[in-house]
Amino acid sequence: MTPVKRQIGLGVLASLLAATAPAAWASSHREAPGITKTPKVDATDFYMFKSYEAGRGDYVTFIANYQPVQAPYGGPNYFTMDADAIYEIHIDNDGDAIEDITYQFDFANTLSNDGKGITLQIGDETVAIPLRQAGAISAGDSSLLNETETYTLTQIDGDRRSGTRAPITQNGGGATFVKPVDNIGTKTLANYDAYANQYIYPIAIPNCGTGRVFVGQRKDAFAVNLGPIFDLVNFVPLEGSIDQDPANDDLADANVTSLAIEVPVECVIGNGNGVIGAWTTASLPQAQLEDPLPSYEHTSVYGGAYVQQSRLSNPLVNEVVIGLPDKDLFNAAEPTQDSALATYVTNPTLPALLEVLFGVSAPTNLPRTDLVTAFLTGFPGLNQQATVTASEMMRLNTAVAATPAASQSNFGVVGEDLAGFPNGRRPGDDVVDIALRVVMGALCHPVPLGAELGVEGAEEDTESDLINLGLCSEEDAPSGDLPYTDGAPVSAASVPAVFPYLASPLPGATSN
Repeated sequence: MTPVKRQIGLGVLASLLAATAPAAWASSHREAPGITKTPKVDATDFYMFKSYEAGRGDYVTFIANYQPVQAPYGGPNYFTMDADAIYEIHIDNDGDAIEDITYQFDFANTLSNDGKGITLQIGDETVAIPLRQAGAISAGDSSLLNETETYTLTQIDGDRRSGTRAPITQNGGGATFVKPVDNIGTKTLANYDAYANQYIYPIAIPNCGTGRVFVGQRKDAFAVNLGPIFDLVNFVPLEGSIDQDPANDDLADANVTSLAIEVPVECVIGNGNGVIGAWTTASLPQAQLEDPLPSYEHTSVYGGAYVQQSRLSNPLVNEVVIGLPDKDLFNAAEPTQDSALATYVTNPTLPALLEVLFGVSAPTNLPRTDLVTAFLTGFPGLNQQATVTASEMMRLNTAVAATPAASQSNFGVVGEDLAGFPNGRRPGDDVVDIALRVVMGALCHPVPLGAELGVEGAEEDTESDLINLGLCSEEDAPSGDLPYTDGAPVSAASVPAVFPYLASPLPGATSN
């Protein structure tokens, strides 16, 4: 039986396409030549979603992950943040692709014993130990931790460099927060969760109520068949040809560092229509001079204005969309500059590569209106801002209620779950499979969203629910209805349903 197709106007103008920027497909690990030199400021994933922890439906959670592919046993120095850098989450609430609110994290590392570190008496000499800990650490006793990592959190209204700054403080407490040490192993940290959870802080948002913040190591929630993908997609990327197997997740044994902040919806929507756009960045001072006599406090001397080193919103822009000559340029760009890289999304190369490798047909609707809508402008009636500026931002309609973890579809919007990707992104959204299907033209085929998008007469679980979004036709994407997959499953069941939503990091060792 032929599916019933309904046309709904999405208002994507052809004239807009010439000024659009790169789309995004998966996650972002070591994605550009330049960022490989400074892994501490390499953003890996960005999540933004209505909080789905019970009783937190009026909040939005932002999670910015940094430092990719952390081996749990990666001691003795593990994965502290860069004290010379600033890490920022930017929010645009009026649709002009310019930040209206920024949450800025600034880190510091301090040796114990007034900067001398923990020492031992060796003969007649007092000698500093070489490790970050001198014994077991617990929630009630961190006295044997040799280094403490702290951070401050600042809200900036307006321009991130010249706007109005106000400290975000502990609710009823100070302005300095502690980042727990990484999960060294079970002998050092017998109960890592109890230890780390004490650093989930209630915070006071300037002029806007309270929220929560946590910064620390987590298990990497992103799942991807990473090695084979970059070996010319060394598997057949279709359901039935590759099993959905956790063993296909090459990040299953990796940790990551998470900067998580939860704020009331009312704090971020401003005067817009309730849809916000957001992205995360990390920046370093422009000048660096190596110190020939380095110390713990200073290995280099930095100066000058901050220069953006890393940028991330929708997942895996740089890996598989941006051409090699422009990867570092994209990391340095702001959303308002995205038109300079327009061709990478309007005429994407990934479908052509899959066509060469597997004989599937690349979509022919050039420029790609469907990709522009999904990643650069948002869907009218779902997550498009009142003012539309085509730019690479993650967009979230804060009026869409959170879906409880047990009811979430890992296919997000195309799985009839409007609270998921690309309407924001949750840790359990399978963005690789979603993006593979979208890039190959899934949105050119009928999708079961009629009832969700309010189409008259549409009913769930019936043919009337199948609609054509009006972005392109089935003839434009003859392979667009194939079930593309990388075989690395992910869902809400794989992560906690409470803040900070990512699982406890894997330990570097377990006790015998």
